[in-house]
Amino acid sequence: MSAPAVVVLGNNLTRARRLLVAEAGRAADRLGAEVVVLSGWSPDGGPSEAARMRALWRVPTTVELVLEETASSTAENAARTLPLLLERGLTEAVVICTPAHLLRARWIFRSIYGRHGVAVRFRPARIAPTPGALVWELGALTALARQVRAARDELGRR
Repeated sequence: MSAPAVVVLGNNLTRARRLLVAEAGRAADRLGAEVVVLSGWSPDGGPSEAARMRALWRVPTTVELVLEETASSTAENAARTLPLLLERGLTEAVVICTPAHLLRARWIFRSIYGRHGVAVRFRPARIAPTPGALVWELGALTALARQVRAARDELGRR
């Protein structure tokens, strides 16, 4: 059985992004991961969140860093990272996200990855959630079912 992949969900906040990348490095080392997928789009027209995370990668491990640079939502993170794992024959992933994002990420990734036989676990980075982040996550829950349907539809077109 191969080691799980580490999948890191992008974040536009600089401090949170640094902490997510650091947690991903620790997880990759502990798990013996050979693949780390950095996922996130470019919300401001500059480098993508994935590219910005790659620039922060400092862990001296021999992992394949894979960038997924188009996902702009958690459902897109799941739908667009899944094929990257499947084409490498990976059937297990550890998702790194913020604590505020954990509930929504769990539901979406289990819904998407689980349908394709990929087991998924979660490791939140050590980041204290801000009130704004919690309010954002509560609002995002209202679109959850629609986002999961859209992600499943996207995967069905491949």
